[in-house]
Parts: sequence; C-alpha cells; structure tokens
Amino acid sequence: MKATIPFTDEYFMRQALAEARAAAQAGEVPVGAVVTCSDRIIARAHNQTERLNDPTAHAEMLAITAAAGVMGAKYLAGCALYVTVEPCLMCAGAIAWAQIGTLVYGAPDAKRGYSLHAARALHPKTLVRTGVLEDECAEAMRAFFRDRR
Repeated sequence: MKATIPFTDEYFMRQALAEARAAAQAGEVPVGAVVTCSDRIIARAHNQTERLNDPTAHAEMLAITAAAGVMGAKYLAGCALYVTVEPCLMCAGAIAWAQIGTLVYGAPDAKRGYSLHAARALHPKTLVRTGVLEDECAEAMRAFFRDRR
C-alpha cells in the first residue's frame, strides 16, 4: 500500500473510510464522513440509521451537526466534507443549507445520488471533487451488500 501524505484528499477520505468500516461492523450501510477545517478534522461520523431508528441519521447529517457544534455556527463555508459515497438528496440539502465550502466524495451513487435527482442542489459556491479513492469506497459498499445476501 502506498504511503499517505497527511492533508490530502486521499488522507481525509481514508479517515472517512475508517468511519465506513465502523458502520459496517455495526450492521449499518458503510458510509463514512469527516468534516475538516484548516486541514484539521473537526467532526467524523458514520451511518447510524439502524442504531438510532432514524432515517435521517446519515453520516453526512451527523457529521454536519457535529461540525456546526464545534464551530459554534450553522454555516461551514470554510470547511470541507469528505464522504465515501455521493450524498443523497436529503444530505445535499443539508450540505447546501450549511454552505459547506467543499464536498469531496469517493464513489458515485447511481440510484440515490443527488446529482441524479437534483444536480444543482448544493450551494452555488460549493466546490465538488469526485472519485477520490473511488474503487475502495465502492468496494466497501459492494462487500457489505454481498455479505448480506
């Protein structure tokens, strides 16, 4: 495995992948997220919809809530959200309302991804980078559902 240099998209996505693994171990769909500000992780989360019996407890939603608490503000324009899978429409709405400055995701979601349903759902100033560690992120999802069948 190639050494990871801190403070790159790949570094932060690996942190999100660690959250996704924690989700899978808990029987949750393996999606993980981290929020960074000034190259520092200020929040991390993974899906908890089963544990909390809450359909809104997606990794992105939980990470945004935690980051807003850390920052003491509802707007996260100076922050970046790293998530292993393309956010759904609900999460894209939360990303827009939080005015997150940068969204970085690994694997696309061809069935429920926001870009399929509302490509302009994000705040107009949000920068989007896709495909970061895409194969690893996609494999986490495939393995989870393969093991469930």
